[in-house]
Amino acid sequence: MIYFIYGQDSYRAKEKLQEIIGQYKSLHKSGLSLIQINTKEKNFKDLFDNFKIASMFNEKKLIILKDIFLNQKFGEDFLKEVKTFKSSKDIIVVFEKDAVDQRTKLFKTLIKDAKCQEFSFLDGRGLKTWFLEESKKYKLKIDPMAEAMLLSYAGNDLWQLVNEIKKLVNFKPGELIKKEDIILQVRPKIENDIFKTIDAISQKNKKQAFYFLHKHLDNGDNSLYLLSMIAYQFRNLLIIKEMTDKGLPYAAIQKKSGLAPFVVSKTYYLCRQFTFLELKKIYQKIFQVDLNIKTGRIDAETALDLLVAEM
Repeated sequence: MIYFIYGQDSYRAKEKLQEIIGQYKSLHKSGLSLIQINTKEKNFKDLFDNFKIASMFNEKKLIILKDIFLNQKFGEDFLKEVKTFKSSKDIIVVFEKDAVDQRTKLFKTLIKDAKCQEFSFLDGRGLKTWFLEESKKYKLKIDPMAEAMLLSYAGNDLWQLVNEIKKLVNFKPGELIKKEDIILQVRPKIENDIFKTIDAISQKNKKQAFYFLHKHLDNGDNSLYLLSMIAYQFRNLLIIKEMTDKGLPYAAIQKKSGLAPFVVSKTYYLCRQFTFLELKKIYQKIFQVDLNIKTGRIDAETALDLLVAEM
């Protein structure tokens, strides 16, 4: 049997994985047949050898495969044995903590042959419901205005929201959290929204791109700082895109790029939405916009709007 857990919301995806592992451990106390394989570090033989070996006490095996979409060779070999894995009593969980390339044969095969669960970012009522449940879990008392500000600051980054909830509970144990406490304790996550802006641009969804951008402008965030964050993200996209076009494997890109692992992970898939030439032209536009703002030819907010509109 194959399970496929994936999606941009890595927090809920990770929770689902832990739920599966917890249920397995409750039935198989020894835990000796629970195997976790990071495909960035292992090859397909490691998986197949573990799969073929008879488990102790005739236990059902649970094999967790992480980041298979980042190892092309591993994915190709996995596809050759999909029917074997699908018909087995053992469980293989393909776990991806980030968005995956849905155009690949691997993705299309898993959607057809595995039990799939996608975790997209929460928004609107779904995000509010999740936040209320987490607040009850940690006994956070928060007034409506403070709650709205916190959700505005952290957006749908559940990792940050959980950290902020814990921090606020420790800051004022048992007391009501107010708007001024959020201003004092919580930093708006601009970088995350800038990345969402670029993701929206890559999907030709300019309405959403403008929404993320103006959320910060309306809060009074500095336009030049926002532009610098956009430039930083497109610079990273150019770096990763150039390496992927040269056929470098993911591990080599991580090492040679000099970027933090989480930056590489987030950028790796997004750069596939652009050609190298498109990225180069966009980066040149950003440079020109920056120059126009600094020489007084255009005000910063208007320049940002025009930049997004022309991307």
